[in-house]
Amino acid sequence: MLLKPDQLRRLWPTIIGTSVVLVLLGTAVSCLFGAVSLSSEQLWQWLHGNGDIYTTTIIEKLRLPRALLAGSIGAILAVSGTVTQGLFRNPLADPSLIGVSAGAAAGASIVIVLLNQNQWNLSGLSLVSLGAFAGSIIVVSLVYRISTDALGTSVSTMLLAGIAFTFLAGSLTSLLEYFADNEMLRQITLWRMGGLEMADGQKVALVGSVGIVIFIVLNRQATALNALLLGESEARHLGISVNRVKKIIILCVAAGVGISVAIAGTIAFVGLVVPHIVRMSLGPNHTTMIPMTACIGALTLLIADVIARTAIAPAELPVGLVTAFIGAPVFIAMLIQRKQRGWR
Repeated sequence: MLLKPDQLRRLWPTIIGTSVVLVLLGTAVSCLFGAVSLSSEQLWQWLHGNGDIYTTTIIEKLRLPRALLAGSIGAILAVSGTVTQGLFRNPLADPSLIGVSAGAAAGASIVIVLLNQNQWNLSGLSLVSLGAFAGSIIVVSLVYRISTDALGTSVSTMLLAGIAFTFLAGSLTSLLEYFADNEMLRQITLWRMGGLEMADGQKVALVGSVGIVIFIVLNRQATALNALLLGESEARHLGISVNRVKKIIILCVAAGVGISVAIAGTIAFVGLVVPHIVRMSLGPNHTTMIPMTACIGALTLLIADVIARTAIAPAELPVGLVTAFIGAPVFIAMLIQRKQRGWR
């Protein structure tokens, strides 16, 4: 922890205000860069309603929806990772441990291979996206039912059931890939690499609405998550309804990550690395961690998307590959730093 508690309380308004400004700057930068670069003057004129048709089309039809979708999904994944790590009391936990990502991959693969079409859509969601969302919800529901009995929800059973269903869903996906033709394999592979190229106003509105609701609900559980860090028995003695908190967190994580993976595919490391960065900087207090991880998660995916669009322009890299390339070395560096500082 880089800041002491009294320093954090004193500097918190400045820290969160600066983070919000950085997210807005990241959105502006995301609108500037791509296969065709725009100047800051063109962006400024567009902001004042004086942009030419060329600039207006690029920003309003392509880059602004994509930037807003990247920010929303990055925030959802980071906050989901934060509360999952708090729930499991394990800094290595992320939403994929309860089978969300594997279930979504299996659902998308079923639609691509067995239904062999993805043009039909509902409110901007393709059939593949709906299949991915359904797959993630089904797997999380099964994991939750197995780990819940009359005494409550067992976190350790949920973790083990999540691992088991992750392998089961992975096997189903591999089996479908075995029977898929080349075009189907390409679709499955690209979807699993993650991408934001399908961004439009409908998807931004959907993901943004889900993200706002999840953020409000999870932020209200910050005190309960702090109590859970002491242990479930201690949290109950402090008056926390532990089973209710677990149910709320699991439902929010399943909905948030499910809709994110359904629309953008698998985007790795954001839900794992961002909570670590914030925890090492500000400490484990979820009251500050949840809003801060939302900002840093949004900024991380905005930067990753700019790199994905510009690294080999005019072609694009899947954004999931970029987050993995950035996230893995950062995570390793953080572990080395923790070791050097004697943190366990």
